[in-house]
Amino acid sequence: MKPAFFDIDTQIDFLYPAGALYVPGAERLIPALSRLNRYAAAHGIPLVSSTCSHAEDDPEFRDWPPHCIAGTVGQLKPAQTLLEKRAIIGVAPSEYAIDGAQQILFEKNQLDITSSPNFQPLLNSLTADGYVVYGVVTEYCVRFAALALLATGRPVSLVTDAIQTLSAEASKNTIRDFTARGGRLTTIAEVSL
Repeated sequence: MKPAFFDIDTQIDFLYPAGALYVPGAERLIPALSRLNRYAAAHGIPLVSSTCSHAEDDPEFRDWPPHCIAGTVGQLKPAQTLLEKRAIIGVAPSEYAIDGAQQILFEKNQLDITSSPNFQPLLNSLTADGYVVYGVVTEYCVRFAALALLATGRPVSLVTDAIQTLSAEASKNTIRDFTARGGRLTTIAEVSL
């Protein structure tokens, strides 16, 4: 199987207590995220790292506190989770060069990764026959990504010890919906054997 890894929204504003939209306990994921990302690089697995990228007056801020504003520290990913050879796919629709990149930083300005017009072209260029998903927040952006990838008809695994939630009940519902649609649960140890 030729998988692609999807590292969802693991940014400073979500992962650290000082972040604008901190997910309690998310900082404990950083070693796991680093391990998975480095495993992908070492094995030639495409790594897509989605990142929220908002303008200061983003419409999303009607529903959520301001976070991940483009150009701020909070919008960045922790250094430990970054790979050396990176490419950026911005929010604006365009063709982006990703050849040779170990890590694709995929910017989005809505919760749902598929809201980006660059999402489907990215999937087409990856030519993966399965997906591995991890990150934050389980019941929001991780859910959207995992279910969208399942809709491709390819196998999708959710790394349960590399996700973090805001609500245990909402996380449980997400995992139930994911597995009911054919998704598989896995762990870091199983993925990085």
